[in-house]
Amino acid sequence: MNEADLLKRTKKFGLRIMKLADAIPQKPSGRILASQLLRSGTSVGANYRAAYRGRSKAEFISKLGNCEEEADEGAYWMELLMEAEPMKPRLVVSLHREASELTAIMASSRLTAKERPVNGKAIANRQLQIAN
Repeated sequence: MNEADLLKRTKKFGLRIMKLADAIPQKPSGRILASQLLRSGTSVGANYRAAYRGRSKAEFISKLGNCEEEADEGAYWMELLMEAEPMKPRLVVSLHREASELTAIMASSRLTAKERPVNGKAIANRQLQIAN
């Protein structure tokens, strides 16, 4: 998967998170879960976009770490949703799987970036090529 594909994938993840959050019943616990899920789930794409445009290797690695943490946090909120059952678990399972996959991708990318030498050059500030 290349960077452009991951930009699209993380954006699609954020959009799916928004739809899920809107579908959570508006009880007190549902409002809290929806809010937390929105924060963590939509920040995966925002942090990946920031990493993609990172000014240095350290900044790139740091932002990938943020992506990893936020994707994992989103998975946690979805686990609570599925276990507390304010909505049917079958409505959350595929999005939870995506959060787990994104967590793994970001962790792997972060570790690879840490190991790769920079050769004295900063990571280029890439121009975003965003398409729907």
